Order: sequence, then structure tokens, then C-alpha cells
Amino acid sequence: MARILVVEDDLWSRRLVFELLVLRGHDVLCASGVSDGRAQLDSVRFDAVLLDINIPGGGGELLLQEIREYNAVMPVIAFTASAMAGDRERFLAEGFTGHVSKPIDVKSFGETVESYLISPA
Repeated sequence: MARILVVEDDLWSRRLVFELLVLRGHDVLCASGVSDGRAQLDSVRFDAVLLDINIPGGGGELLLQEIREYNAVMPVIAFTASAMAGDRERFLAEGFTGHVSKPIDVKSFGETVESYLISPA
């Protein structure tokens, strides 16, 4: 399956997402903020990133900009409690591939994340 980086500052959310994705067969690594995420991205090749917006070190948008400088196609999914009208469209306009709202639906979460993964050719 896919190697996914989860960048989430809340420990319980990070653990839940980790477990749900591992149960679906994915290789999952986690980071708690921009600097941790940057370090993981510099040392490991990922198939996708699940990226919280409100994280320490500059926020998810900053890390997204850095990712897009060297990889325009890797799925980067906004993972946030921001679910107001227009938020999804704003995240897509900023360069995110998709948007997953918190709190998550544990039954459909894995399938939702997988829907954004790039299928191998």
C-alpha cells in the first residue's frame, strides 16, 4: 500500500489516524509540527501527506508550500477542524489535493484518504 506522513500536533488524533491507516495496510509515519514534518520529508519518500492546518512551526500551509516547491503532484490532504462554508475550496485553491474534516468518521476515514492516493501506472 502507500507510505503516508501524518502531520498532526494532537497526540490522540495522531494515534487514531495512525492506527486506522495501519489497519488498512499502509506504512505510516507521524510528525507533530512543521519542523518534524520537514525532517521526515527530507529523509523518506512518501506517497501522500495528511497535513493538519494548525500545527506548531508556521502552520500546515507553510509546509504545503515547501512540499509544492519540489513535488507538485504528491497528494497533500488538509486535515482540519475547519469545515465552514468555503474552507474546502480555499484549501484546494492553496494547493491541497483534498480535505478531510475533524472529527473523522472512523468507518469511512481510510477509504476517504485512499481516494486521494495516486494509483500506480
